[in-house]
Amino acid sequence: MKEKVLSTRKNGMAMMFLFILLYLAAVLCVIAGGMAMDGGNPLGAVLLVPGIGWLVLGWIPFCGLKVIGPQEALVLTLFGKYVGTLKDAGFYWVNPFCSGVNPAAKTKLKQSGDVDGGDGRSALVISAGDSGSAQTASKKISLKIMTLNNNRQKINDCLGNPVEIGIAVMWRVVDTAKAVFEVDNYKEYLSLQCDSALRNIVRLYPYDVAPNVDTTGDGIADEGSLRGSSEIVAARIRDEIQEKVKEAGLEILEARITYLAYAPEIAAVMLQRQQASAIIDARKMIVDGAVGMVEMALEQLSKNHVVELDEERKAAMVSNLLVVLCGNRDAQPVVNSGSLY
Repeated sequence: MKEKVLSTRKNGMAMMFLFILLYLAAVLCVIAGGMAMDGGNPLGAVLLVPGIGWLVLGWIPFCGLKVIGPQEALVLTLFGKYVGTLKDAGFYWVNPFCSGVNPAAKTKLKQSGDVDGGDGRSALVISAGDSGSAQTASKKISLKIMTLNNNRQKINDCLGNPVEIGIAVMWRVVDTAKAVFEVDNYKEYLSLQCDSALRNIVRLYPYDVAPNVDTTGDGIADEGSLRGSSEIVAARIRDEIQEKVKEAGLEILEARITYLAYAPEIAAVMLQRQQASAIIDARKMIVDGAVGMVEMALEQLSKNHVVELDEERKAAMVSNLLVVLCGNRDAQPVVNSGSLY
């Protein structure tokens, strides 16, 4: 389905004045026809009948008046046939029997800038019981940039660890004909495709950097992770969604990870694991520094000929220094007041 933009029918104001003038003319015809009939002139029926007919049916052309605001569109069909789309802001007059089509009129996503507004209770809500005027307004399709924020999902990463993740997707409608006629409900379609793309991409990455994991598919292990490569992950999610919704006339501008954490059932265990890893790294740094300091101390003592130590005394000194430098508590030295030997 190819979109056809109706941009040559911005004559709504002129047509409205014309219909009003025709109403005034119909009133004059009825008055003049009635006076003529009272005077016995049979030609009065020529004025009376058209005047009454317009007064009775003259409201129908007014149904063809359409007002389109900035960043709005209205898809029109005539007896089931696609006529075109009113896409530019203005006051239009079209065939009064044309009807607006928007299958997602009553669908409210958990997002900002929706046509009808979101109630914020869930990711996808089908509203019911709307008034007639609200339904008429909802036939218009918003062309604004909107932000979809689906519910958080629990997904297993490439190592099998369950993680909770949420994304925000910035999107807009670029082809109204495809959005209306190619899919049943383009808002529901977008929401489901976002969830599917999120699951497909997240399962390729570990939560944190892990050895021997290939996240790019080139057969070479890399350091990609959900926590450390969020920009790359978000870009792949955006491309995945765009590929799925292209046929629905939607454009995905950006996707961002808004929430990322381990699932509650393993969060405590993973926290202990991170703490243990941090302790090991800290101990390793302390030991490396202590060994360097001991080497420096022995080198300085030997270089300056402060004291001559045999191997046994060196070993004892190294042991004492390492205990002092690597201990968790402050050292309590024992002073030897006797001779060195």
